[in-house]
Amino acid sequence: MIKITNLRKSFKDNVVLKDISFEVDEGEVVAIIGPSGSGKSTLLRCLNFLETAESGEIEIDDINIDVSKTKRSAINELRMQTSMVFQHYNLFKNKTALENVTHALVVAKKMKKKDAEQMGRDLLEQVGMLDKINQYPISLSGGQQQRVGIARALAVNPFAILFDEPTSSLDPEWVGEVLRVISKIADNNKTMIIVTHEMNFAYEVADKVIFLADGVIVEQGTPKEVFDHPSKERTKQFLHDYHRQTDARKKDENLSVSIV
Repeated sequence: MIKITNLRKSFKDNVVLKDISFEVDEGEVVAIIGPSGSGKSTLLRCLNFLETAESGEIEIDDINIDVSKTKRSAINELRMQTSMVFQHYNLFKNKTALENVTHALVVAKKMKKKDAEQMGRDLLEQVGMLDKINQYPISLSGGQQQRVGIARALAVNPFAILFDEPTSSLDPEWVGEVLRVISKIADNNKTMIIVTHEMNFAYEVADKVIFLADGVIVEQGTPKEVFDHPSKERTKQFLHDYHRQTDARKKDENLSVSIV
């Protein structure tokens, strides 16, 4: 289980997260949605101490931390419970796809290189990248780099994978392939927390949806509850604005095609 209790984070005088509390059961997929600047990515980064919250408790599997008085050793233990998939891939530019996946296995897990490479090949095959194992990030598309990033996250077998808007930096043509890979992982009951702007994806894949706005959890529930029957006016307004923007974008795309 992941349990977050009264998590609070500020940047100087700007309070970004205001006493955030929620739970994620083992094997559950939770999608975090909300407007830009609502604190979604900051929340995710606080879970593995890429950002440090001022107060609150974080429990992941059997590791429990009071963030206001934790030690470096406890932080390292907590970080071992999760892997992060970033917006901008964050691959090692001087390493091949295979080396990116196996690096943590060899360095952190002390696995034999031969065994790590076999696992790396298996994971790259799982995400459809086996034919690119010897290529460097510069020669890969955004979608391909992100799939390598997902394989890297899976390699260390974390309790949970944290996805920070995994498709936001991708060209539209690559979004679908990355979402399909994540959906396949979800089918295997991997615990995942996904910050996303892809509402249809969240509806189809998530077990629970959390709507975050202005640093607070406004509403949470099943996708059907949040998307089809939202109870809060702030949620209703967000979804209305999203659908309006989506419809406008589709009209623009159709107009462009007709002009061409």
